[in-house]
Amino acid sequence: MNGAGEHNGDDRAERASRSTSEAFEDHLDSVSQRAKAETERRQSWAEELADRLDRPMSVLGVLFLLVVLGQAIATRPALTGVLSVLSWLLWLVFVGEYALRLYVAPDRRSFLRRTWWQLVFLVVPFLRFLRLAGIGRLGRLGRVLSSTVRGSRSAGRLLSSRVGWLASLSAIVALAGSQLLYAFTSYPSYAAALHDAALATITGEPVAAEGPVARGIEVVLAVYSVVVFATLAASLGAYFLQQTTQATQDSRLDRRHEAQ
Repeated sequence: MNGAGEHNGDDRAERASRSTSEAFEDHLDSVSQRAKAETERRQSWAEELADRLDRPMSVLGVLFLLVVLGQAIATRPALTGVLSVLSWLLWLVFVGEYALRLYVAPDRRSFLRRTWWQLVFLVVPFLRFLRLAGIGRLGRLGRVLSSTVRGSRSAGRLLSSRVGWLASLSAIVALAGSQLLYAFTSYPSYAAALHDAALATITGEPVAAEGPVARGIEVVLAVYSVVVFATLAASLGAYFLQQTTQATQDSRLDRRHEAQ
């Protein structure tokens, strides 16, 4: 009898342990399913938010580029003040947009790893307040580069044509190069800097200014002009090849119909 009672007690303990284990596994499955559903919901939310913000943020990116350009050439204190306030308002919009996308991202660490460069460009404008060891000039350089990158990405999202995008990108690069030449070299006027930057961007023509900064900008613009020329040539070649292939196929179909 004692042996049977002990055996029954062991069975009850084993069943209780098994029931507890199954309940714990069910709880883990429930938690996992809820977490998966939450991740899918946040992913859907993030994609919907990105679609809604894409076009307005692209327009603001182009506007930000123009504002930074205006700050570089403005001479009247009132106009400079207005452009400065407008640029900081746009910067706050970009910060808010980035923070919102970070908040709704399903995996924030992955989002930060993918968009770390955007975070750097959001921090760069604060460098203009630092005056030690030339950091202020670095902040101005970063501001120009930030507006250039954002403007080029915005143009790429707004324009579907590759030729149109290349044209807008070349204009943005020429404007950025002219700002850097005017700010960091010895050009007497912005018009002269813009003239040389445009020629360097389109034809690879050397700039008139001297010094390491001018030489560096000259090399970058020359490389860009070669890349754009090669890209445009490849696009035109692909277009004419496609037209020739289509014409050949149409001609074969016409001959088949005539033979029938």
